Amino acid sequence: MIKAQNVVKTFDGHRALDGLNITVPKGAIYGLVGPNGAGKSTIIRHLAGIYRQDSGEVMIDGEKVFENPALKGRIAYIPDDLYFFLQANIRDMMRFYRGVYPNFSMERYNKLRDVFELDEKRSMRHLSKGMQKQAAFWLAMSCCPDVLILDEPVDGLDPVMRRQVWSLVMGEVTERGTTVLVSSHNLRELEDVCDHVGIIHKGKTVLEHSLSELQDNIVKVQIVYPEGGDLPENLNVLHEAQSGRVRTVIIRGTMDEVETALKASNPVFYDMIPLTLEEIFIYEMGGAAYEIKDVIL
Repeated sequence: MIKAQNVVKTFDGHRALDGLNITVPKGAIYGLVGPNGAGKSTIIRHLAGIYRQDSGEVMIDGEKVFENPALKGRIAYIPDDLYFFLQANIRDMMRFYRGVYPNFSMERYNKLRDVFELDEKRSMRHLSKGMQKQAAFWLAMSCCPDVLILDEPVDGLDPVMRRQVWSLVMGEVTERGTTVLVSSHNLRELEDVCDHVGIIHKGKTVLEHSLSELQDNIVKVQIVYPEGGDLPENLNVLHEAQSGRVRTVIIRGTMDEVETALKASNPVFYDMIPLTLEEIFIYEMGGAAYEIKDVIL
């Protein structure tokens, strides 16, 4: 289990993390989302053991991460900005990883060679961004990590390789019980792979749920009322828009609760539509004063 509790981190007087809390169950794929500057990369670097928090706790399986070499040997981290030794090729990096990670598997490394089809003798700095990202996954997966931490992991990959990489990640979870934390702005993609989601804003956790719970507790409704009809007052309406007679309403609550209330208001027609993760993010962040603003140019 990954657990960050009341984590505070300040840079030059700015609180990048302001009492942040996240909990990632063992064997979960956890999507960490938030606007730019929310603190995603900062908390990820704490979880990878790069930063030491000013206060609070950052723990994996009950152990503190910072300055814990044995624990770090079980964590593979792929950052958004990749770093490799300047003159190294993939085989050079493989030898380095093999010396650092006690569970590094040459058998897995050799099997993944057929997946990524990269020239192992070509200098890393001469590979494209997408090829470097593939090499990073090749090396990370060969480490057989218990915890996999990914920051914008498929940025720069073509659609086929993106699907291949996600298939490998989900295979790690299914076969080895690997715990995965992934930060990405591609919410549509996260929705396909994640089973838990945390939304952070200004260094704090806005909400944290399993994806199914999150989608079960917020509903989009398209509804038409007869003249004089209106929504029940007891509904928690997050957003409302109207086109002609059709009103589109975002309501916090379960489908059963919302439907019971709507039926009692005698609409002419209504249709209940599950929200995507992207829509949930937009409306939740609207409540955190991060809504889309109308600008007149």
